[in-house]
Amino acid sequence: MNNAVKGFLAGVTAIALVMTPACRSKNTKVKDEQVHVQPDTAPTVTIPPHDTAERVQPSEDFVKPSAEPTVTADVLPSNTEELNRYLQDKGLIRDAFFVYADATLSSDAQAALTTSASWLKSNSKYNLLVEGHCDERGTEQYNLALGDKRAQQAKDYLVASGVDASRIRTVSYGEERPFDPGHDEGAWKQNRRAHLVLVGK
Repeated sequence: MNNAVKGFLAGVTAIALVMTPACRSKNTKVKDEQVHVQPDTAPTVTIPPHDTAERVQPSEDFVKPSAEPTVTADVLPSNTEELNRYLQDKGLIRDAFFVYADATLSSDAQAALTTSASWLKSNSKYNLLVEGHCDERGTEQYNLALGDKRAQQAKDYLVASGVDASRIRTVSYGEERPFDPGHDEGAWKQNRRAHLVLVGK
């Protein structure tokens, strides 16, 4: 091996020896840094919740109401006949219906009389006539007696519901004044009733 090659190899070896500690030190430092890496310390960013409500700007021509709307009460007709028709149509005064040959108040009849009693208690300036009616079957005398029982049952229920007894009187028409002139069950069931009629004091 000539002197030039020896010199070259000696130079490379010397450079390698000089570089090795530096590389080792650098690698160790990197490894140490990797071992001692801190957990992610990036600042936490809080994102406010997105408001999904649509913001509506009030219109310039929007005007607030100056007061609550006024509710006007119904004005009752002054004519007694019109008043009775009006209250029947509104369902405030309701008749009690009965089954054939009976004066017992059904649950439906009681509900009708309860509604009527409620209105009568709130309107004490009116008196009441309770008419007892029957269908055409049976004798005249039998139907008059049955109509009387029906009218009395309705009165008793109204009094028990809080209506002053002195405001109520009864009458029986039996089969004499049918509401429906037919001669079948459809007509008869309309005629078996205690009919409530308001009268003035």
